[in-house]
Amino acid sequence: MTKQAPHKLILAMSALLVLTGTAHADWQGQISPRDIDRLAHLNDTRDDALSQARQRGGSGDFRAIEQSLRPASHAVPEQALYGNWRCRQIKLGGATGYYVFSWFNCHISKVNGGIWFEKNGTQRMAGYLYPQEGMWVYLGAQSAKGEPIHRYSGRAASVGGAISPDDQVGILVGIGNNHLRIDLPEPATQESDFDTIELVR
Repeated sequence: MTKQAPHKLILAMSALLVLTGTAHADWQGQISPRDIDRLAHLNDTRDDALSQARQRGGSGDFRAIEQSLRPASHAVPEQALYGNWRCRQIKLGGATGYYVFSWFNCHISKVNGGIWFEKNGTQRMAGYLYPQEGMWVYLGAQSAKGEPIHRYSGRAASVGGAISPDDQVGILVGIGNNHLRIDLPEPATQESDFDTIELVR
């Protein structure tokens, strides 16, 4: 598999992560130091998890991993985000080499003045998307089916814990026409080292 990661975009964003100021306070004021570190090491985390997937095998069609990770990334305008999507979760590394899930429904909409992403299924996830240098930063949380939707805790972590184990952080990029990907380094479930959510319509 040829790696076509958004290296320039990720590196540009990583440099901005260490800056302070009001220009990006909408998400930088919320994100925890732990999650800044997760984003800064996104490429390395993905590469290691992908290596595990190749070596150990897993469950599902490995070609789905190529379809999601191989395309070069591009910026996505805000209006192209909104609406219903088909999405599938792909887990790499960790407890198993890889696991490709079935398709579920996702939705991106305007909620409380922000851009809200929500994925249905057994493992639900939801959170806000924030524009950043041609990409979208995702700050969200995971919840199990039947539970209330969990919110990103970030700097306001639950009492008694430095961070919430449900917190997720990631980057959304375009990988084709009506084709998106959200990369989640060190996801909340601890089942895997790296998750990606592929969205199509």
